[in-house]
Amino acid sequence: MPERKTLLVGSIPAGGAEEAMTQALREVGPQLRHLPDGETGERDRWVVGIVNSMRSNPDLEVRREGDWSNYQNQLNFTVRKGHTLTGASLEFGHVEAYRDSRPIFERLREQYGHPELAFQVGIPGDFDMALFTMGLTGPFRHRRPFTDATVREIEQIHALAGDDAVFQLEVPAELVFVTQVPSAVQPLMSAWMGTVVANLAAKAPRGARFGVHLCLGDLGHKAMGKLSDAGPLVRLTHAITRRWPQGRPLEYVHAPLAAGEQPPVQDPSFYRPLAELRMPAATRFVAGFLHEDRTTGELRQILDRIESHLGRTVDIAAACGLARRGTTTVMRQTTELCNT
Repeated sequence: MPERKTLLVGSIPAGGAEEAMTQALREVGPQLRHLPDGETGERDRWVVGIVNSMRSNPDLEVRREGDWSNYQNQLNFTVRKGHTLTGASLEFGHVEAYRDSRPIFERLREQYGHPELAFQVGIPGDFDMALFTMGLTGPFRHRRPFTDATVREIEQIHALAGDDAVFQLEVPAELVFVTQVPSAVQPLMSAWMGTVVANLAAKAPRGARFGVHLCLGDLGHKAMGKLSDAGPLVRLTHAITRRWPQGRPLEYVHAPLAAGEQPPVQDPSFYRPLAELRMPAATRFVAGFLHEDRTTGELRQILDRIESHLGRTVDIAAACGLARRGTTTVMRQTTELCNT
């Protein structure tokens, strides 16, 4: 059977990239396939720092103030009268962060003896960036500039890293949209959202390596969406993998099986829809169920159910970044579950 590994979804609570990567390598280094830089500092709350930086964009003005204390209190912008928003005027900071962290990554990768590790670059989806920057109408009225800017930054990083980087497309809104419609409509919504994700990858350079991080949100340790069972995950994963472009390897799909402060459920019926999941053999399923409010024994039972339904060994992860988790507990769970 394939060896079980772990995925560090993105953020790690640390003082900087070196501290975050060092902790990850010390705690779970042998279980990693890719290593993120921890997304520390202003990047520790996913897109919040990026959206806040839009205050200096001359083409935008604040439509609604917000301090990001919850999902209803978000900062939103509108296009300034007489201006046109283009991708060229948007800067998300991914390239600069990569340039800063890459030398540290290379030194630590050699120091800890893991030459197989690739650098994991978190990239919020274009639909999500438009939504969180411009509000509910953003993905429908202003998505193109966010697509262009996202693709530009992927291209620039790929030119520097080649196949030594894995781009993790982070797409919570897509899954939340699927969960918020009736089950009869979910196949149609999944098809649309799957096309959104796959089309972004299709615009990236051939040869770029990808993973997809499905998410339910974790702002203030609260989820934005809710699963009654794993069905929406199965539908959206099918939609993404069936539309995925050739020439851009999809290495994994991360599926959240916990949500914010809510640990993974123990009811076996929640996981039964996973038996219907069909994925390409080369694409790993990453079960995002590690949680500080479950014991390792409880998590092992859940893992057995997941793998029994899927008929394959899965990689494991938390549902979201470790900056929102009990880091030490989750890393200990990782080691224990990967080694059994």
